[in-house]
Amino acid sequence: MANISSPTETERCIESLIAVFQRYAGQDGHGLTLSKKEFLNFMNTELGAFTKNQKDPGVLDRIMKKLDLNSDGQLDFPEFLNLIGGLAQACHESFINRVR
Repeated sequence: MANISSPTETERCIESLIAVFQRYAGQDGHGLTLSKKEFLNFMNTELGAFTKNQKDPGVLDRIMKKLDLNSDGQLDFPEFLNLIGGLAQACHESFINRVR
């Protein structure tokens, strides 16, 4: 019988990103994309510190519009990953600047 190992930290992170996307994408009954309402709910709940620090009330609308590469008014999983990747990169750059 094959030895099944526990998921790695990276695998757990990927599973978590998928689960979070599906949780918010499923709120309006269409679980494959985030509507604008679902995106705003995700941002305000999961990234509340980021959204609370924004002085411009239109910033989230502009972020969604920029992420929505096919301009269908929804964010699919690859478009969502662009947000996550961009935020991770910004956090990494902030970390690098602190250690310099």
